[in-house]
Amino acid sequence: MKCIYTNSGISEQTIKQRKTELSTYIKDLQKIVKDHNYDKDEGSLCLVDDASLLAEVKKMVEKKRSKNLKYIVNIGIGGSYLGTKAIYDATRGAFDLFQKEQYPKLLFLDTTDAEYISQFISFYKKEDFTPGEVIFNIISKSGGTTETAVNGEVVLQLFKDSFENWKEYTVVTTDKDSPLWNSATSLGIDVLEIPKKVGGRYSVFSAVGLFPLALSGVDIEVVMKSASTTRDSCLNGDDSAIESAIILFEQMGRGMAINDNFYFHIELESLGKWYRQLMGESTGKNGKGLTPTVSMGSVDLHSVVQLYLGGPKNKYTSFVYTNSFQECELPKHNTLSHIKGIEGKNMGDVMMAIQQGTMRAYEKMGLPYSETILDGVNEKEIASYMQFKMIEMMLLGKLMQINAFDQPQVELYKIETKKILAEK
Repeated sequence: MKCIYTNSGISEQTIKQRKTELSTYIKDLQKIVKDHNYDKDEGSLCLVDDASLLAEVKKMVEKKRSKNLKYIVNIGIGGSYLGTKAIYDATRGAFDLFQKEQYPKLLFLDTTDAEYISQFISFYKKEDFTPGEVIFNIISKSGGTTETAVNGEVVLQLFKDSFENWKEYTVVTTDKDSPLWNSATSLGIDVLEIPKKVGGRYSVFSAVGLFPLALSGVDIEVVMKSASTTRDSCLNGDDSAIESAIILFEQMGRGMAINDNFYFHIELESLGKWYRQLMGESTGKNGKGLTPTVSMGSVDLHSVVQLYLGGPKNKYTSFVYTNSFQECELPKHNTLSHIKGIEGKNMGDVMMAIQQGTMRAYEKMGLPYSETILDGVNEKEIASYMQFKMIEMMLLGKLMQINAFDQPQVELYKIETKKILAEK
């Protein structure tokens, strides 16, 4: 992964000055990693070289995996699924529609929309599953998330109606001693623990992400090794994450209240949604915050780029792409198209031209941006990107003088929801 900030609009002198402000915090992060200290808010940094965590996940995978496994149904919302879906979609899930015989697949129940859940119930009943074909993985850090509890009850009733030994194919991932943990253990359901200080949006390298990803066929050892390497690099000499945090902070101070993340691979859309949560929940405090948006190339060049180029200059853009677009040859002779220059070309060449043309347009309009170039779309690069972004967010929170790890206002809607349900 390579980061380019040539067109960021922030001078090297300004970046250098801000780096000094972060030097003490960087040392704090280094110490947390060295001491393997899960008691700090930044404890998620310790996940990626936690041998006991990896062993525990592998043990559970071996216990639950069967030769006829078809679906891992993830029941969770927010940080309990977004990171998992980001890696899954980037590596295989985005093309599940075209690879119908490729199993196992990950399914995500991340909404209480009645129609969606009804469709899942119909699908489940129609498939008439045999034991071992489905694993239900219920995830809630607090153990008290309403949406997860509702969906969990629905699917477990399906499971109980189908199989006498339904508990053998169920896993609960939550904080130790949470209400969900206690309910699961009392029933004899297997549980996986989330470290107390690891918040949902920072939890992808915990059992939250590792267990379902490993079951689906993702190489979690590659994921962990890559994230560990990136973490150590970012905290010991590679200033890319530091510079990215500084640039976002400085641009916010100049009125760039929106950070648009523009991905030029359709399979990275879920990765963008994961980052949207990471930034939104981490920075939206005390009347401050950056509003993260997700754009997809080339789809959104035909929907919102007019706004980006011709509208208010209140957006800082982060382009994410690779230099190795998949090859797919175009016909040597056009049948209908009147566009010159595409005959005999490669689809990868076209996407590269569109991506480069977009950045040129931004330059001509005087719009600042950064570039993140991935060495392919795979477990290694996606894990590296995610660890990079989590460190970037910690540093950005420090510059903003806010707590980048809590989300107090999210609890407000949860409290009111439970009150309304109790009243009814």
